[in-house]
Amino acid sequence: MSLRNYHFQVMKQRIFAVSILITGLAAGCVLPLGHAEKKPQLEKPMAGPRATPLRITWLYISPDTEAQKVSKVQIGREMVVAEKSGPWLRVYANTDIEELRGKDAPEMQTDESTSPPPISGWVQAKGVVMDTTPNGDQILMGAAANEESLASDPKGPANAAHSARLLYRRLSEMFPNSPLAPEAAWRSADIQWQLEKADAASLPSAKERDPMMHEQMDEDELKKVIKFYSGTRWAALAAYDLIDNKLCGEWEGSTQCPEREAGLYEKYANEYPAGPRTAEALYQAIYRLAVLADMYTSNGDDHKADDARNHARELAASLKQHFADSDYEYRASVLVYKLDEGVPVFGIDFQ
Repeated sequence: MSLRNYHFQVMKQRIFAVSILITGLAAGCVLPLGHAEKKPQLEKPMAGPRATPLRITWLYISPDTEAQKVSKVQIGREMVVAEKSGPWLRVYANTDIEELRGKDAPEMQTDESTSPPPISGWVQAKGVVMDTTPNGDQILMGAAANEESLASDPKGPANAAHSARLLYRRLSEMFPNSPLAPEAAWRSADIQWQLEKADAASLPSAKERDPMMHEQMDEDELKKVIKFYSGTRWAALAAYDLIDNKLCGEWEGSTQCPEREAGLYEKYANEYPAGPRTAEALYQAIYRLAVLADMYTSNGDDHKADDARNHARELAASLKQHFADSDYEYRASVLVYKLDEGVPVFGIDFQ
């Protein structure tokens, strides 16, 4: 399944962010990404530098293009270099292991009984980035961003989103101390999340009111971003994604869903007051409070309806104070206007 709709919305901001970071690195400066409590401690599965191909690469039994072909190594797959011979590399490569769900795709250093062993063979060195490659982190970031852009192109390859995810993941693993590593880790985790979210949304269970009845997206990669890059914008973005697993399907007229969801979004805004998704979180909370006001009014509970309206106005004032001139501030002002005028936000207005 592609991420074309999703990436059409975000690619411009992402490519712009990449250009800013790479320009800063080229100028010899390190752009602040926020304080990270802990960097990932990644263990190499065997002796030799880690590597990954930027193109689909044939694995040969010997260093000769006329030799027997062992398998194909897809873009972004994990390799470990055991030997170099001129323009050839002898590698151990993961070829067919699906790396979309972290808990279902063990790394090569895990127990052999639960993970298929990597395949050994020779690949041409051109187009292979190693963790010793000068500016390798920047090369991987650019290659990943290119694949992500292709994922939003209707004519792009069907697996471009997967390739982008793997390249971002390799960057964060191969260059954990790079200033680009936090963003790469986030992008890898987010692409996985959005792919699984699209799959889950296509299932009949997605309409169930109870979130626990839905197909749950794997939270492992996002939680790693929060753990390893605590205090950064990337941790804030990861935390916002995680809200998806807690949302209801169809509300079915129940006040429990918008009430709980408003609380989730408000809690997020309090925990990440200056985060890149905080304005959106506040708007989502305001919308649900406005919906609650309509629901309570239709149920004849005027006291709860008034409380919901007042709380919505309070959050809208906070949104205006901290995120003035944002689209979400303007959108919230429409909700407040409807609340003040008695125009229903939820349901159909027959008057």
